[in-house]
Amino acid sequence: MANDPIKQFQIKELAGPVNIGGLEISFTNSALFMAVAVGIVTIFLLVAAGRGALVPGRVQGVGEVWYEFIHNMVKNVLGPEGKPFFPLVFSLFSFVLAANMLGMFPYFFTVTSQVVVTASLAIFVVGLVIVVGIAKHGLGWFKLFVPHGVPVVILPFISLIEIISFLSRPVSLGLRLFGNMLAGHIVLKVFAGFVVSLAGYGAVGVVGAIAPLFMAIALTALEFLVSFLQAFVFAILTCVYLNDALHTHH
Repeated sequence: MANDPIKQFQIKELAGPVNIGGLEISFTNSALFMAVAVGIVTIFLLVAAGRGALVPGRVQGVGEVWYEFIHNMVKNVLGPEGKPFFPLVFSLFSFVLAANMLGMFPYFFTVTSQVVVTASLAIFVVGLVIVVGIAKHGLGWFKLFVPHGVPVVILPFISLIEIISFLSRPVSLGLRLFGNMLAGHIVLKVFAGFVVSLAGYGAVGVVGAIAPLFMAIALTALEFLVSFLQAFVFAILTCVYLNDALHTHH
């Protein structure tokens, strides 16, 4: 189908495959747009920080707002101990935001619509939480799964629920981003397809295409907002999870 809404998510091999130790590695459209997202963020921040003018221009002003936004998020959620994690949260937010925004352009690829990408980021975050928690509190960090004041009779069940809840974090974190970007782009593609299809039926079709056209425009604006919100949610949940590692309450 010319307007197949799923076609936009297909992984396409651009170069390769290259065989390394029996493992085939291909350079795909997904890898390309991940590199483009990193490149755009890097170049923008280098330009924004390059002059360091006392009276910032537009680019420097955006860069400073961007920096302060994430800095305040980390400070408010993690406190003074969270300062070492600012580069991580800043990088995650910037990458997810750039990848989401790139996917809004026609014929571009939405990296965050691939569950393997979002799940990898989520597993990395939760894995880091475990490492930081054990490094800071030792084996005492596992008391996170043993709530204080719970009767001994039901403690095993409560602990099991706490463990399942913790292990579900990468699923929730990864699927939320993946699901929102996938669903939004599918709906947008469907309405855009209606516009193109109806416009081919003459004057009556053009009139009929007006409603789907306005809906597509409204959905595009909404998707830009969702792209930012999903990057924000991913970053702030990362802070919340790291807070559990730094400030474990028994």
